[in-house]
Amino acid sequence: MEHALVLDALGAPIRHGRKTWSADWDEVEEFCRSNYMPFRVRPLDRLACPDATMIPAPAGGITMTRFSYGTGIHLDRFDPDAGKILVLTTLRGALDHSADGGSVGTGAGESYVVDCSRADYWLTGDPDHLQLNLTISHQLVADTAERWFGFVPDDRLWTSRVKIGGPNSAWLALLDYATRALTRDGTIAADDLLSRHIEELLCVELLRQWAAAAGFSLETGARSAAPGYVRAAEEIMEAEAREAPTIGDIAQRVGVSARTLSGGFQKFRGTPPRAFLIARRLEGFRTDLETRPNDQTVTGIAADWGFSNFGALAGRYRKRFGETPSQTRARCTGAFGGA
Repeated sequence: MEHALVLDALGAPIRHGRKTWSADWDEVEEFCRSNYMPFRVRPLDRLACPDATMIPAPAGGITMTRFSYGTGIHLDRFDPDAGKILVLTTLRGALDHSADGGSVGTGAGESYVVDCSRADYWLTGDPDHLQLNLTISHQLVADTAERWFGFVPDDRLWTSRVKIGGPNSAWLALLDYATRALTRDGTIAADDLLSRHIEELLCVELLRQWAAAAGFSLETGARSAAPGYVRAAEEIMEAEAREAPTIGDIAQRVGVSARTLSGGFQKFRGTPPRAFLIARRLEGFRTDLETRPNDQTVTGIAADWGFSNFGALAGRYRKRFGETPSQTRARCTGAFGGA
């Protein structure tokens, strides 16, 4: 991790094609605003100038940065409207982070997780601090939780500010893999599928580590607490995704109003029932793309699922799975379709 985003997997210097160092507070502030979110920075030495390292690398919807101010700083007033989660991993030096009842320090190899859209946050960095940081939208992590664990956690998770990782941890090993996989031939890889693969790995493992540190169960969590009508509606949507029943029909079948059903999903799943149904339909469509005989086209399979607007379908599918329906079909069967 010592050379993360500086040397590639073969030890060659990485060419970034942009300025990666600055002694100008305005330049550093613009980098932080673009790659993190708006916040306030105050140098511990009032007259200090920065000696900042500023190296970004995209991993799908995640921004990975190698960053330091090059001087001691105190940061606060992180903008909650930016909707960002920060994962700050210390490579060198130390940070002190706000926590319930005081503060928590991180040293080399340790990470700190905070959802700045849900929790107040400040940090202090010593003059020698150097970080490998991840900036992730709250929505991306919530969508990953829904896709992998079947529900969106509530604020018991999102408001928890926790320390994860540490030397020899699985989390630190994953960060090391991610930086090596994204850097090769002296450049940051532009492979979109690889970036989305890294994004998924990081989000899933982050959820696991975060939940474990917060004492929150992703296996039971809100799923077991949901009322029977929500669980029954889920079973209907999972079984009948191809037929796309209306939310009103589902609500009637489980014995509640559409408004009550929507409220139950928002409270216990963090998503509207229609979004849950759309997700199940996309997953079923993807399964068919991967398993149907080679002579069936993408457009034909889409029609079987009742999808008629192929442009909208391809965009929604790509956003969820990181590739188009045609790419899935070609990768799994060698067939090429028209959506």
